[in-house]
Amino acid sequence: MSLMAVSEALARVLAQANQLPPDLKVPLADAHGRVLTADVPALRTQPPASLSAMDGYAVRAVDVTTAPVRLRLIGEVAAGRPLEQAIGAGEAARIFTGGLLPSGADAVVVQESASREQGTIIVQKPARQGQHVRTEGLDFRCGELLLRKGHRLSERDLALAAAMNHAHLPVHRRPRLAMFGTGDELVMPGSTPGMGQIVYSNGYAITALARREGCDVIDLGIVADRIEDTVAAVRRARDQAADILVSTGGASVGDYDLVQRALAHEGLVLSFWRVAMRPGRPMLHGRLGPMHVMGLPGNPVSAYVCAFLFLVPLIRRLAGRDDVEPRPEAALLACDIKQNDERTDYLRARLMLQDTGLPLANPVPVQDSSMLSALAAADCLLIREPHAPAAKAGAPCSMLRLNV
Repeated sequence: MSLMAVSEALARVLAQANQLPPDLKVPLADAHGRVLTADVPALRTQPPASLSAMDGYAVRAVDVTTAPVRLRLIGEVAAGRPLEQAIGAGEAARIFTGGLLPSGADAVVVQESASREQGTIIVQKPARQGQHVRTEGLDFRCGELLLRKGHRLSERDLALAAAMNHAHLPVHRRPRLAMFGTGDELVMPGSTPGMGQIVYSNGYAITALARREGCDVIDLGIVADRIEDTVAAVRRARDQAADILVSTGGASVGDYDLVQRALAHEGLVLSFWRVAMRPGRPMLHGRLGPMHVMGLPGNPVSAYVCAFLFLVPLIRRLAGRDDVEPRPEAALLACDIKQNDERTDYLRARLMLQDTGLPLANPVPVQDSSMLSALAAADCLLIREPHAPAAKAGAPCSMLRLNV
């Protein structure tokens, strides 16, 4: 099977990805990071009436167009304790932040601008109509659509939904992702590696990325280089109703690369294997019934880049999000760069902000796909299209931000 272009590979991944069935509704406290299945209108107006934005005195603006002026104090207003008496000519009421503006009042004089003498206040500075007043509906009005279908809910959105008087929200189910790494050479962090052994790192990055995107993760650990063990891991993923199965390593064609054979044994319908990209060429995608399967390379940088480019859009599509594919941004090269070959290159790079204009993208000096230090230091992936000519520092380029 020949190398497939990145764009075609991603199109195949997404073409087979249907949104997961929605939950009916979940409590507000369980909705963080989930995706709305319907528009959510406000159930109330906020604020429901005009409120004071400051501690001070509720007045009629017409009485304080000039200062100083003396007003008769007729009462006090605190949040949740309105004043039933209206403010008349030459009158004022003590009011605190969040207090309901009394009838007749249309401005608030801050307490620093007035002095109090027994039953009167002396306003030292003029005030205009609406000053320090949060008018009815300033934030939103009943029926207004502020949260829309396809939007992933942030912590700020939860506060908004609560203020809109929603105790439950309609959302998609979180995708379930099962993950395992393959290789007899792998040992867990904290171990003392023997000769020829390496510390397992792929699972931590991939599962963290999946959780960030809203997945529930099933960690299947490290699988030994035996066909029966690999088949068993695939079956565990199916038994636990995973929507996505991700493996790292073992997807090539060596004697110990057993993932494809194990998947084929279980009935994999292969979508593609090997993509025209660097890093990450030996990657596969397919389906085992309803379960999406993504076999990522074993090299840690390759595994992460493939997950960023293919797994993240798949998760987002399953979760019902509108913003599925990563969006390239414009930048300028910080250094000269050589001609590219037939594969799309994703160079790990640091962004350098300028006082004006586009940021500078500076590729890390060594682009080896085993170098996690370079990946951790990178802000973006600098995209080099197939057969892109050599380019000089300052030339325009495209990049994908990693920290999004």
